[in-house]
Amino acid sequence: MIREKNFTLTGSNGLPIVTDVFFKPNQSLKPIVIFCHGYKGFKDWGAWDLVAENFAENDFFFIKFNFSHNGGTAEEPIDFPNLEAFGQDNYTKQLNDLQTVIDWIATTKEFSVNANVQKVHLIGHSRGGGIVMLKANEEPKITSVTTWAGVSDFASRFPSGEKLAQWKKDKVYYVENGRTKQQMPHDIQFYEDFLEHRERLDIAQAVKHLKIPQLIIHGKGDTSVKVDEAKQIKEWNPKSKLFLLEGSNHVFDTKHPWESDKMNESLRQVTHETMQFIKNN
Repeated sequence: MIREKNFTLTGSNGLPIVTDVFFKPNQSLKPIVIFCHGYKGFKDWGAWDLVAENFAENDFFFIKFNFSHNGGTAEEPIDFPNLEAFGQDNYTKQLNDLQTVIDWIATTKEFSVNANVQKVHLIGHSRGGGIVMLKANEEPKITSVTTWAGVSDFASRFPSGEKLAQWKKDKVYYVENGRTKQQMPHDIQFYEDFLEHRERLDIAQAVKHLKIPQLIIHGKGDTSVKVDEAKQIKEWNPKSKLFLLEGSNHVFDTKHPWESDKMNESLRQVTHETMQFIKNN
Protein backbone atom coordinates (compact mmCIF):
# COMPACT_ATOMS: atom_id res chain seq x y z
CA MET A 1 0.00 0.00 0.00
CA ILE A 2 1.13 3.53 -0.75
CA ARG A 3 0.72 6.15 1.99
CA GLU A 4 1.75 9.48 0.54
CA LYS A 5 1.40 12.00 3.35
CA ASN A 6 1.70 15.75 3.85
CA PHE A 7 2.00 17.04 0.31
CA THR A 8 0.37 20.39 -0.31
CA LEU A 9 -2.17 21.92 -2.65
CA THR A 10 -2.80 25.67 -2.73
CA GLY A 11 -5.91 26.57 -0.77
CA SER A 12 -7.84 29.72 0.14
CA ASN A 13 -5.72 32.89 0.47
CA GLY A 14 -2.72 30.87 -0.73
CA LEU A 15 -2.51 28.79 2.45
CA PRO A 16 -1.64 25.11 2.01
CA ILE A 17 -4.14 22.26 1.95
CA VAL A 18 -1.99 19.53 3.53
CA THR A 19 -3.07 16.28 1.90
CA ASP A 20 -2.66 12.47 2.21
CA VAL A 21 -3.49 9.68 -0.23
CA PHE A 22 -3.75 5.97 0.58
CA PHE A 23 -4.11 3.29 -2.12
CA LYS A 24 -2.84 0.00 -3.50
CA PRO A 25 -0.61 0.66 -6.55
CA ASN A 26 -2.07 -2.20 -8.58
CA GLN A 27 -2.96 -0.16 -11.69
CA SER A 28 -6.69 -0.72 -11.29
CA LEU A 29 -9.13 2.18 -11.28
CA LYS A 30 -10.53 2.57 -7.78
CA PRO A 31 -13.44 4.64 -6.45
CA ILE A 32 -12.11 7.89 -4.99
CA VAL A 33 -13.11 8.72 -1.42
CA ILE A 34 -12.44 12.23 -0.09
CA PHE A 35 -12.70 12.68 3.69
CA CYS A 36 -13.33 16.05 5.37
CA HIS A 37 -12.55 16.60 9.06
CA GLY A 38 -14.72 18.65 11.41
CA TYR A 39 -14.48 21.68 13.69
CA LYS A 40 -11.22 21.76 15.69
CA GLY A 41 -10.26 18.69 13.66
CA PHE A 42 -7.44 17.67 11.34
CA LYS A 43 -6.67 14.84 8.95
CA ASP A 44 -4.40 12.99 11.41
CA TRP A 45 -6.80 13.14 14.35
CA GLY A 46 -7.32 9.95 16.34
CA ALA A 47 -7.77 6.85 14.18
CA TRP A 48 -8.32 8.57 10.82
CA ASP A 49 -5.11 6.99 9.46
CA LEU A 50 -6.50 3.54 10.30
CA VAL A 51 -9.72 4.44 8.49
CA ALA A 52 -7.69 5.49 5.44
CA GLU A 53 -5.68 2.26 5.51
CA ASN A 54 -8.84 0.17 5.79
CA PHE A 55 -10.38 1.85 2.76
CA ALA A 56 -7.15 1.40 0.78
CA GLU A 57 -6.92 -2.29 1.72
CA ASN A 58 -10.42 -2.70 0.31
CA ASP A 59 -9.41 -1.18 -3.02
CA PHE A 60 -10.48 2.42 -2.62
CA PHE A 61 -8.38 5.49 -3.40
CA PHE A 62 -8.62 7.44 -0.14
CA ILE A 63 -7.83 11.15 0.23
CA LYS A 64 -7.87 13.13 3.46
CA PHE A 65 -6.67 16.68 3.99
CA ASN A 66 -6.51 19.66 6.32
CA PHE A 67 -8.66 22.61 5.38
CA SER A 68 -6.33 25.51 4.60
CA HIS A 69 -7.46 27.54 7.64
CA ASN A 70 -7.89 24.73 10.18
CA GLY A 71 -4.94 26.04 12.23
CA GLY A 72 -2.34 23.53 11.06
CA THR A 73 0.64 24.24 8.83
CA ALA A 74 2.58 22.29 6.21
CA GLU A 75 5.38 21.83 8.75
CA GLU A 76 3.03 21.00 11.64
CA PRO A 77 -0.18 19.49 10.24
CA ILE A 78 -1.24 18.10 13.63
CA ASP A 79 -2.93 20.43 16.12
CA PHE A 80 -3.08 24.21 15.77
CA PRO A 81 0.20 26.16 15.52
CA ASN A 82 -1.44 28.81 13.30
CA LEU A 83 -4.30 30.23 15.36
CA GLU A 84 -4.36 33.37 13.22
CA ALA A 85 -5.44 31.25 10.25
CA PHE A 86 -7.97 29.41 12.41
CA GLY A 87 -9.59 32.72 13.29
CA GLN A 88 -9.94 33.52 9.58
CA ASP A 89 -11.63 30.23 8.67
CA ASN A 90 -15.18 30.15 7.32
CA TYR A 91 -17.55 27.81 5.51
CA THR A 92 -17.03 29.25 2.03
CA LYS A 93 -13.27 28.83 2.34
CA GLN A 94 -13.85 25.19 3.29
CA LEU A 95 -16.14 24.65 0.29
CA ASN A 96 -13.49 26.23 -1.94
CA ASP A 97 -10.75 24.06 -0.43
CA LEU A 98 -12.81 20.91 -1.02
CA GLN A 99 -13.38 22.01 -4.62
CA THR A 100 -9.62 22.42 -5.01
CA VAL A 101 -9.09 18.82 -3.86
CA ILE A 102 -11.82 17.53 -6.19
CA ASP A 103 -10.43 19.44 -9.18
CA TRP A 104 -6.90 18.29 -8.38
CA ILE A 105 -7.70 14.56 -8.28
CA ALA A 106 -9.90 14.92 -11.38
CA THR A 107 -7.06 16.39 -13.43
CA THR A 108 -3.75 15.13 -12.02
CA LYS A 109 -1.93 12.53 -14.12
CA GLU A 110 0.09 11.22 -11.17
CA PHE A 111 -2.61 8.79 -10.00
CA SER A 112 -4.55 8.32 -13.23
CA VAL A 113 -4.01 4.54 -13.39
CA ASN A 114 -5.22 4.02 -9.82
CA ALA A 115 -7.96 6.61 -9.24
CA ASN A 116 -11.31 6.45 -11.06
CA VAL A 117 -12.26 10.09 -11.60
CA GLN A 118 -15.75 9.01 -12.69
CA LYS A 119 -16.48 7.81 -9.15
CA VAL A 120 -15.83 10.47 -6.51
CA HIS A 121 -17.43 9.91 -3.10
CA LEU A 122 -17.43 12.37 -0.19
CA ILE A 123 -17.34 11.63 3.55
CA GLY A 124 -17.54 14.39 6.16
CA HIS A 125 -17.29 14.18 9.94
CA SER A 126 -19.26 16.61 12.12
CA ARG A 127 -18.97 20.11 10.59
CA GLY A 128 -17.28 18.44 7.62
CA GLY A 129 -20.56 16.59 7.15
CA GLY A 130 -22.32 19.87 6.49
CA ILE A 131 -19.61 20.85 4.03
CA VAL A 132 -19.85 17.61 2.01
CA MET A 133 -23.65 17.80 1.78
CA LEU A 134 -23.40 21.32 0.37
CA LYS A 135 -20.65 20.34 -2.05
CA ALA A 136 -22.47 17.18 -3.18
CA ASN A 137 -25.39 19.35 -4.26
CA GLU A 138 -23.30 21.88 -6.21
CA GLU A 139 -20.60 19.68 -7.79
CA PRO A 140 -21.71 17.25 -10.55
CA LYS A 141 -18.54 15.14 -10.22
CA ILE A 142 -19.76 13.69 -6.89
CA THR A 143 -21.18 10.15 -7.00
CA SER A 144 -22.37 9.76 -3.39
CA VAL A 145 -22.16 11.56 -0.05
CA THR A 146 -21.81 10.17 3.50
CA THR A 147 -21.94 12.02 6.79
CA TRP A 148 -20.43 10.77 10.03
CA ALA A 149 -22.06 12.62 12.96
CA GLY A 150 -22.83 15.39 10.48
CA VAL A 151 -24.43 18.71 11.41
CA SER A 152 -27.78 19.60 9.86
CA ASP A 153 -27.55 23.38 10.16
CA PHE A 154 -24.83 26.04 10.33
CA ALA A 155 -26.91 29.02 11.50
CA SER A 156 -27.59 27.54 14.93
CA ARG A 157 -23.86 27.10 15.59
CA PHE A 158 -23.33 30.85 15.93
CA PRO A 159 -23.78 32.81 19.17
CA SER A 160 -27.03 34.74 19.54
CA GLY A 161 -28.43 37.54 21.65
CA GLU A 162 -25.95 39.25 24.00
CA LYS A 163 -23.11 36.91 22.98
CA LEU A 164 -23.57 37.84 19.32
CA ALA A 165 -23.70 41.54 20.20
CA GLN A 166 -20.47 41.20 22.18
CA TRP A 167 -18.82 39.34 19.30
CA LYS A 168 -19.75 42.12 16.90
CA LYS A 169 -18.34 44.67 19.33
CA ASP A 170 -15.09 42.83 20.08
CA LYS A 171 -14.67 41.48 16.50
CA VAL A 172 -13.41 38.18 17.93
CA TYR A 173 -14.40 35.59 20.51
CA TYR A 174 -12.44 32.62 21.87
CA VAL A 175 -13.26 28.97 22.51
CA GLU A 176 -10.94 26.88 24.66
CA ASN A 177 -9.69 23.64 23.13
CA GLY A 178 -10.34 21.11 25.87
CA ARG A 179 -7.37 18.95 24.84
CA THR A 180 -4.67 21.49 23.95
CA LYS A 181 -5.99 24.27 26.25
CA GLN A 182 -5.44 26.79 23.45
CA GLN A 183 -7.78 29.79 23.23
CA MET A 184 -9.03 29.41 19.66
CA PRO A 185 -10.13 32.67 18.00
CA HIS A 186 -13.23 33.17 15.87
CA ASP A 187 -13.09 36.43 13.93
CA ILE A 188 -16.37 38.18 13.19
CA GLN A 189 -15.70 37.65 9.47
CA PHE A 190 -16.82 34.03 10.05
CA TYR A 191 -20.34 35.22 10.85
CA GLU A 192 -20.34 37.97 8.23
CA ASP A 193 -19.31 35.50 5.54
CA PHE A 194 -22.12 33.17 6.58
CA LEU A 195 -24.69 35.97 6.25
CA GLU A 196 -23.31 36.96 2.86
CA HIS A 197 -23.50 33.38 1.52
CA ARG A 198 -26.47 32.15 3.54
CA GLU A 199 -28.31 30.69 0.54
CA ARG A 200 -25.29 28.67 -0.58
CA LEU A 201 -24.74 27.48 3.01
CA ASP A 202 -28.30 26.21 3.54
CA ILE A 203 -27.82 22.49 4.29
CA ALA A 204 -31.57 21.76 4.30
CA GLN A 205 -32.02 23.05 0.75
CA ALA A 206 -28.91 21.22 -0.46
CA VAL A 207 -30.10 17.90 0.97
CA LYS A 208 -33.61 18.31 -0.42
CA HIS A 209 -32.15 18.78 -3.90
CA LEU A 210 -29.64 15.90 -3.81
CA LYS A 211 -29.88 13.58 -6.80
CA ILE A 212 -27.20 11.13 -5.66
CA PRO A 213 -27.15 8.38 -2.98
CA GLN A 214 -26.72 9.62 0.59
CA LEU A 215 -25.71 7.75 3.75
CA ILE A 216 -26.21 9.27 7.22
CA ILE A 217 -24.26 7.66 10.10
CA HIS A 218 -24.68 8.85 13.67
CA GLY A 219 -24.06 7.61 17.20
CA LYS A 220 -27.14 7.59 19.42
CA GLY A 221 -24.96 8.71 22.33
CA ASP A 222 -23.56 11.77 20.51
CA THR A 223 -23.69 14.78 22.85
CA SER A 224 -21.91 17.19 20.46
CA VAL A 225 -24.27 16.80 17.49
CA LYS A 226 -27.52 15.24 18.64
CA VAL A 227 -28.92 12.24 16.79
CA ASP A 228 -32.01 14.35 16.04
CA GLU A 229 -29.91 16.17 13.44
CA ALA A 230 -29.33 12.90 11.59
CA LYS A 231 -33.06 12.18 11.68
CA GLN A 232 -33.75 15.68 10.36
CA ILE A 233 -31.40 15.12 7.42
CA LYS A 234 -33.18 11.84 6.71
CA GLU A 235 -36.54 13.67 6.64
CA TRP A 236 -35.18 16.15 4.10
CA ASN A 237 -34.05 13.30 1.86
CA PRO A 238 -36.32 10.27 2.38
CA LYS A 239 -34.31 8.29 -0.19
CA SER A 240 -31.18 8.52 1.98
CA LYS A 241 -30.02 5.65 4.18
CA LEU A 242 -29.80 6.22 7.96
CA PHE A 243 -27.50 4.05 10.09
CA LEU A 244 -27.53 4.67 13.86
CA LEU A 245 -25.05 3.18 16.32
CA GLU A 246 -26.34 2.28 19.78
CA GLY A 247 -24.59 4.29 22.48
CA SER A 248 -21.71 5.45 20.28
CA ASN A 249 -20.50 9.04 20.74
CA HIS A 250 -19.54 11.92 18.44
CA VAL A 251 -16.15 10.41 17.53
CA PHE A 252 -17.38 6.81 17.55
CA ASP A 253 -15.67 6.03 20.86
CA THR A 254 -12.20 7.06 19.66
CA LYS A 255 -9.91 9.82 20.92
CA HIS A 256 -6.72 11.69 20.09
CA PRO A 257 -4.10 10.42 20.20
CA TRP A 258 -5.23 6.91 19.23
CA GLU A 259 -2.50 4.55 20.39
CA SER A 260 -3.85 1.21 19.16
CA ASP A 261 -2.95 -0.17 15.75
CA LYS A 262 -6.57 -1.32 15.30
CA MET A 263 -9.90 0.45 15.04
CA ASN A 264 -12.41 -0.03 17.84
CA GLU A 265 -15.73 -1.74 17.16
CA SER A 266 -17.79 1.43 16.61
CA LEU A 267 -15.40 2.93 14.07
CA ARG A 268 -14.99 -0.46 12.40
CA GLN A 269 -18.78 -0.60 11.94
CA VAL A 270 -18.88 2.94 10.57
CA THR A 271 -16.09 2.21 8.10
CA HIS A 272 -17.60 -1.10 6.99
CA GLU A 273 -21.07 0.38 6.52
CA THR A 274 -19.65 3.25 4.47
CA MET A 275 -17.59 0.99 2.22
CA GLN A 276 -20.58 -1.27 1.55
CA PHE A 277 -22.73 1.76 0.74
CA ILE A 278 -20.16 3.11 -1.72
CA LYS A 279 -19.66 -0.29 -3.36
CA ASN A 280 -23.43 -0.58 -3.85
CA ASN A 281 -23.62 2.86 -5.43
